[in-house]
Amino acid sequence: MLTAAAGRAHESPRRPAHFDLADLRLMVRIADTNSLTRAAEQVHISLPAASNRIKHLEQSVGSRLINRTSKGLTLTTAGEAMIKHARLILDQIEQLRGEMLDIAEGVAGRLRIMASTTAISEFLPAVIERYLAAHPGTSVDLRERLSSDIVRAVSEGVIDVGVILDNVGTAGLEVLPYRSDHMVLVVPDGHPLAGRRSVSFADTLDYDHVGLSPSSTLNVFLQQQAESLGRHINLRAQVGNFESLCKMVQARIGVGVLTQLPAARHARSMNIRIVELEDEWSVRPQYICVRSLAELPSFARIFVDMLRDDGANAARPASAD
Repeated sequence: MLTAAAGRAHESPRRPAHFDLADLRLMVRIADTNSLTRAAEQVHISLPAASNRIKHLEQSVGSRLINRTSKGLTLTTAGEAMIKHARLILDQIEQLRGEMLDIAEGVAGRLRIMASTTAISEFLPAVIERYLAAHPGTSVDLRERLSSDIVRAVSEGVIDVGVILDNVGTAGLEVLPYRSDHMVLVVPDGHPLAGRRSVSFADTLDYDHVGLSPSSTLNVFLQQQAESLGRHINLRAQVGNFESLCKMVQARIGVGVLTQLPAARHARSMNIRIVELEDEWSVRPQYICVRSLAELPSFARIFVDMLRDDGANAARPASAD
């Protein structure tokens, strides 16, 4: 009688999964766009070649990675696991290339940062400008990511400093308060919602929207909020920055959700109105996240100090003239 142990002894060893960086880049683009066609365009290969790569990759790992639905492509559990590691691997490859180039060019240090859409577009540029002016021998690698991805990258040592919107999953890390991020709705002058003082996000979904690019952290976050309501956002247009978003709203393409600072700035020169969002998540505190302040290289600790000063100055009431 053949025992279970003997049966296992006769089983052929499982072949290791094989994939290369091109496979990982394609999978990340699929996750960002929910479209094999757009993903193929972004990695500069033909659609049949992209389809074959995914087919061979699924055969190699022994699991389906994507599902095709009427709304596009979605990741399976195996696909989500692959994307989690693929992003980290690709980030590490880029950082390796960057650090090797820095060493060759004599750069004293490379500061690795990940942050949200709002932090990158509104808060960090001025801080980084001051930092680089004071430390010209240092370079900065700044990337936009979701808070969950940033926390993971900090925890695994992929980056030095993260600016996150959700203080979750940060056990074992050092988290410091930074700024407050208040999201609002912008509508064209004369829109049915223009006369409202506030509105729920659910009510805005009755109207066409203008949003940021599919891979932006703000777009992903808003899509998640819509899905939690059992709804979807009807995006008439997607653009690359807050100014373009406001211009599209002014042109009556749709309404848009963005943070208060850029909304107020563009409302001064455009025929758009700002409506407060009533949802609890519309006010989102931002945090600085690091593995250990004491273990950061000196050039990174200096940047964290500058971020903390920036947050403190933003929270301080403006003095009266």
